[in-house]
Amino acid sequence: MAAAALLASGCTGGGSSSSASASTPDGAGAVAVAEPSEKLRPYYGQKLSWRECGASGFQCASLKVPLDYAEPGGESIELAVARKRATGPGKRLGSLMVNPGGPGGSAVGYLQMYAGIGYPAPVRARYDMVAVDPRGVARSEPVECLDGKEMDAYTQTDQTPDDAAETTLLTRAFQKFAQGCAKRSGTVLPHVSTVETARDLDVLRGVLGDRKLTYVGASYGTFLGATYAELFPARTGRLVLDGALDPALPARQVNRDQTAGFETAFQSFAADCVERADCPLGTGSERDASDRLKAFFAELDARPIPTGESRRLGEALATTGVLAAMYDEGAWPQLREALAAAMKGDGASLLTLADSYYERDPDGSYSNLMYANAAVNCLDLPPAFTGPKQASAAVGEFEKASPVFGRGFAWAALNCAYWPTPATGKPHRIEAEGAAPILVVGTTRDPATPYTWARGLASQLSSGRLLTYDGDGHTAYGRGSDCVDTAINAYLLEGTVPPKGKRCR
Repeated sequence: MAAAALLASGCTGGGSSSSASASTPDGAGAVAVAEPSEKLRPYYGQKLSWRECGASGFQCASLKVPLDYAEPGGESIELAVARKRATGPGKRLGSLMVNPGGPGGSAVGYLQMYAGIGYPAPVRARYDMVAVDPRGVARSEPVECLDGKEMDAYTQTDQTPDDAAETTLLTRAFQKFAQGCAKRSGTVLPHVSTVETARDLDVLRGVLGDRKLTYVGASYGTFLGATYAELFPARTGRLVLDGALDPALPARQVNRDQTAGFETAFQSFAADCVERADCPLGTGSERDASDRLKAFFAELDARPIPTGESRRLGEALATTGVLAAMYDEGAWPQLREALAAAMKGDGASLLTLADSYYERDPDGSYSNLMYANAAVNCLDLPPAFTGPKQASAAVGEFEKASPVFGRGFAWAALNCAYWPTPATGKPHRIEAEGAAPILVVGTTRDPATPYTWARGLASQLSSGRLLTYDGDGHTAYGRGSDCVDTAINAYLLEGTVPPKGKRCR
């Protein structure tokens, strides 16, 4: 899942170029990197010490990279790497790196829990499946910001302020979050940009002995992959960018587009729900369902309901629970049941959905997903808004994009305004001139990465080819479409790109 602030708003990075790494003077776009400098060669020449870890067949190691690529002779950090060797039969094709997105998702966890065992068998037979937790994420110098109780309070903050007092409480929550990140992670915080992570990928590629990078990135992972192609076009191999981002968009449009994306996904859910006798949003039209949900959120804003624990379910957590179910249509039955229970005064199930979104464990601890997410996003793009007046003025346009979620998304986009580290990236087109064919995949009713973004990225990349999945949910590979999987497998195994205009269901 991709997420940021108090909602999924701002969950995607835009164009990132760090003055502390490779960039043009104005920071508008990353500059292609040639061969490693003399000071970087020891990093490319290091030997990984693999050890068995996790489930059978998986190995783990630590990769050393510079904290700051502008000073490669200075401090270094260690990144967690995992792999599962090619199983055969067939000739080994090299390494296939995977990234699940976020930013903030653990690639190592994704490899061990899904990709290394769930990717199509022919792909796993021919490739060593490899993942590295990006800098600032999970096992790789993780960004930390709040303790569990502080994060509980943060996730319950009213994200649709009705007056000046509530606006102050929200801005103070953003400020406390940012201050916590600076206090706990000040050293790594300026160095978690997507450009720097892309450079880490190239170090790992070199260490693994692959001439070119072969890669599958989902959601934010598409921006990471595209950034790699921009930096290293000559070393770009077969890249699959699934659930693509458009790096040319400024943060305000990113947030507004995503608001519309979740509205599209919710309307698809509502259309399915109202056809069912047990739909908690009624059996009328999709518009009636939207009005019913919006009214229910307003009730929770005034009177949160019990959940069976100390936390009560208010509008903020209820909204997050609904959004969580938009990522996968397989969660729609769970959402119907959770909404039905919540409308009868039991918020436990909807709280469970919200907790899964925030990666909150039953013991009250959180993964660092939300912390890394904000850290990367706020570094990759200038903030959508610089203060509450701008956010308030934008509420109308966001509500036009989504009558149900727009107000919350507009205010959630304020989070980077208080970030302690200035943004080093700017929105810009990524063309990656000279790169091999790159496969961009877009889902027509994707909530988190709207389909228009996939079309935008595919049109920018000089060698981009768009594959369209006409369906619901976030991303397309491995989600049940034989058409999508067959096309991607042919590209990864044979280098065959789908024909122009290819659409799948």
